[in-house]
Amino acid sequence: MHHLEPNPYLLRRCRQLLDELPFADRSDFDDASRGFVAGVEPSVVRGPNGRVVWDVDAYQFLDGDAPDTVNPSLWRQSQLVAKHGLFEVAVGLYQVRGLDISNVTFIEGASGVIVVDPLVSVETARAALELYRRHRGERPVTGVIYTHSHVDHFGGVKGVTTQEDVDAGRVPVIAPSGFLEHAVSENVYVGTAMVRRATYMYGTRLERGARGQVGAGLGPTTSGGTVSLIPPTVEVSATGQTLSVDGVEFVFQMAPGAEAPSEFHFYLPDRAALCVAENATRTMHNVLTLRGALVRDARAWAAYLTETLDLWGGEAEVVFAGHHWPTWGADRVVEYLSLQRDLYAYLHDQTVRMMNQGLVGSEIAETFALPPALEKAWHARGYYGSVSHNVKAVYQRYLGWYDGNPAHLWQHPPEESAKRLVADLGGAAAVLAKARAYADAGDYRWAAELADKAVFADQSNVEARQLLADIYEQLGYGAENGTWRCVYLTGAQELRHGMSRLGQRTASLDILQRLSPAQIFDAVAIRVDGPRCWAESLVLDVVVVEAGERYRLTLRNGVLVTSRPRGAAAEATLTVASAKELVSLFAASGTPEIAETLGVKVEGDSSVLKRLLASLETPNPNFAIVTPD
Repeated sequence: MHHLEPNPYLLRRCRQLLDELPFADRSDFDDASRGFVAGVEPSVVRGPNGRVVWDVDAYQFLDGDAPDTVNPSLWRQSQLVAKHGLFEVAVGLYQVRGLDISNVTFIEGASGVIVVDPLVSVETARAALELYRRHRGERPVTGVIYTHSHVDHFGGVKGVTTQEDVDAGRVPVIAPSGFLEHAVSENVYVGTAMVRRATYMYGTRLERGARGQVGAGLGPTTSGGTVSLIPPTVEVSATGQTLSVDGVEFVFQMAPGAEAPSEFHFYLPDRAALCVAENATRTMHNVLTLRGALVRDARAWAAYLTETLDLWGGEAEVVFAGHHWPTWGADRVVEYLSLQRDLYAYLHDQTVRMMNQGLVGSEIAETFALPPALEKAWHARGYYGSVSHNVKAVYQRYLGWYDGNPAHLWQHPPEESAKRLVADLGGAAAVLAKARAYADAGDYRWAAELADKAVFADQSNVEARQLLADIYEQLGYGAENGTWRCVYLTGAQELRHGMSRLGQRTASLDILQRLSPAQIFDAVAIRVDGPRCWAESLVLDVVVVEAGERYRLTLRNGVLVTSRPRGAAAEATLTVASAKELVSLFAASGTPEIAETLGVKVEGDSSVLKRLLASLETPNPNFAIVTPD
């Protein structure tokens, strides 16, 4: 496989970090090891078909000093997040870390154990519970808590409990208000695009190693098993609300719209233990994730942490989260949360201040400097989020994509722009010569822009693809941010070898089957091929027996509208037992023939359903990123 050695300019910058940052401070390594009970055994977790879902040993290469191909600060963070096993956090409070990108927490109650945030996959969650029980006894699961609506905090739920136990009332599932709506919608509406971009963000197709994926900053990477979902049976909606679960008292604080649209913190008074979900972790987090999402509110994020300190600062003896390792000691808890709060407040306030001086997002990001106390704090470093893309996210939240410059209002799209620019600069050979010269001088950012233009002007240009891949590789080697490294190295890999194709399904069946009929119709509407359906006109009523509801779907002007039936009768009526049949019917490969196998009843003009299904476009999970197509 083709690889370059790190450029001297990058090596020099990485070595500067060894002098600038407090590498002699080993307190994080002490905290990450504190309370260790046992490592993960066996080290490999497999799915039902024998496929490897998680491999702890894949990160054994992280022992020792940082190689020249990895930023030493990122190497340090990757060593920490690769620590795996069962850990005691407080009396009757345990975590399994290093079995996924996230942590699962076990809170022992009067008769069993309450599971908090059961990882991404059923298989890794089951392995974590087995590890816990091996050392703490065969305690039954007596409750499940989802702290927020991201899949790495609920996807493994069926590895720790069953739908039957939940339905029977034996296991309450507790979540913040709005959880189900947000958990489902984020994985469905633009799920195809997010999954494709996530392969870049997490480096899922990269080899684990010093020249490949070393970690994602927030954790090693995401597991590749079965994603499940059991809807909450108890929703928490107010700060100060309390619940007793298996004899354990929980006090909640709502924190929606910060790191997740639906999120809460909770405090355990009997253990002086505070869970801050994902709003304070051992890295600067994302105001806008690179896989894509709605921009988060950094101002609200900081305000929630202030409220957390007002509620429990000085009282909590340990703070833990859905990622990384805990912090112990009341004074250290306050200092840690205060610095995390200051981090998001500073990012927000100073970006907005400079916006009001007329600077655009890229200009602010280029000059933005954190205060010394934050710059030197390991947990404020940009291993997952970054100053650069977070500042641009704050700008986007308030002012959007347009920076006010008329020249940027109506620009050509990438391929057309590239063709014109390359021609104007004297052709591909001239552009590549300039790109190579900038790369040789260590200016990889500008070299990447030039070589990218050459690739988009002519993606068959092998020399351009190779040069751009080499440049991306160097940028990856120098990146302190784990996700930036993954993005650059994945881009290099796809330029050299093409993309590894993904399957069609991008959301788990469990998640799809939790869509309400209205959400299903919304998901169908965004698949309508508008230009192809300008002349199409149809009206279809859909009766969902289980919900006791009738919906009217109207396709006109390339727009599918869902409303209540009114006026004249529909051309046809479709009757289904439940929303699950709708999911199957409108799946990416749905055809009218599927209706018969599902037992779906169609009355009236049967061609209406056929015409509606024919109007839908199948999402493409394999769209190009580093080439035009």
